[in-house]
Amino acid sequence: MTAVALSVFRLNGLLIEWGNTFSEPHGLTSARWQVLGAIAMATEAPSIPQIADAMGITRQAVLKQINVLTGDGLVDALPNPAHKRSPLYALTPRGEAAYQAVVGQWQQHVREIAGNFSSADLDAAIRVLSAMSSAHGADAPA
Repeated sequence: MTAVALSVFRLNGLLIEWGNTFSEPHGLTSARWQVLGAIAMATEAPSIPQIADAMGITRQAVLKQINVLTGDGLVDALPNPAHKRSPLYALTPRGEAAYQAVVGQWQQHVREIAGNFSSADLDAAIRVLSAMSSAHGADAPA
């Protein structure tokens, strides 16, 4: 289990570094791409806590990126009828264009490396990582 956790930590660091370089031509960083993705994939405009929960990051980290994305005109704040002090967020047309551009490039990258992994291996990785996430979700350190 320790070896898996260490591999996940290493992969996370590599993906963040790689993602920064990969998304830079679109004016994004890994963190901004991650937040745009959470908004784009949500079935309804999400709040900051919902984005944080979906991506497994802190609310403060989401707020920092939301402030930048809003300032750059990629995200709009919308009124939240359920909570006046916690707006909902949606991609602007410019944000949608940036997100779609980086996702299109990502899909091309995935096609290039897909042959390195079998479907069974990827399915097993998803099952194991999901189970590890679930096992640790309730035991988050205070």
